[in-house]
Amino acid sequence: HGLKMTEESDHNNSTFTVDYVKNLVKKKDEIEEQIKAYYDVLEDQKGVGMDGPLVDVEGYPRADVDVFQVRTARHNISCLQNDHKAIMLEIEEALHQLHAREKAKRAWDEAEAREEAMEQARSPPQPFARVDAITPGSPASLAGLHVGDEIVEFGSVNSVNFQNLQNIAMVVQHSEGKPLSITVIRSGQTVHLGLTPQRWSGRGLLGCNIVPLRK
Repeated sequence: HGLKMTEESDHNNSTFTVDYVKNLVKKKDEIEEQIKAYYDVLEDQKGVGMDGPLVDVEGYPRADVDVFQVRTARHNISCLQNDHKAIMLEIEEALHQLHAREKAKRAWDEAEAREEAMEQARSPPQPFARVDAITPGSPASLAGLHVGDEIVEFGSVNSVNFQNLQNIAMVVQHSEGKPLSITVIRSGQTVHLGLTPQRWSGRGLLGCNIVPLRK
């Protein structure tokens, strides 16, 4: 008994899928085929159609047509036409539901994206260190770092995992000759730079002095 319940609830969830609509359209086409076949039967019976008389002038069943076959065909056509009407309504409803669901999903996605953007706007990344000196011609200078830049990300180091300058020194040593992605805040704007620590004529691999910001 429990199983039946789950089947039913599954059915409700999946009622208005694209496949379901395709299936309805297929059924509709089949009904139209059947209606056409019965109309052909009526056509063969001297073209009596849906309304041609089945009795002769004296009120006797016509001898030139198969009255039973005509009646059966007419009955089936009117039943099928009702089915056709019903399935057209069902298709319309399913398309409507499908459209409404797409619309709801779109609205939901947009709301989520907005929420995410708001979240990021509310909590801008926090700087953890500042550049307080740069030697001209050094890797730091060539990368476009400026004195006063507040560092938000230095390779894998950010405000969450930064403890002391040793963290930056480690990253620099491990990245000799490899570009590091650096994000700084410069006069209120976020700036992304690529800095490659390497040997040059001066001291160290960067040629700049970085001081931690007090939290």
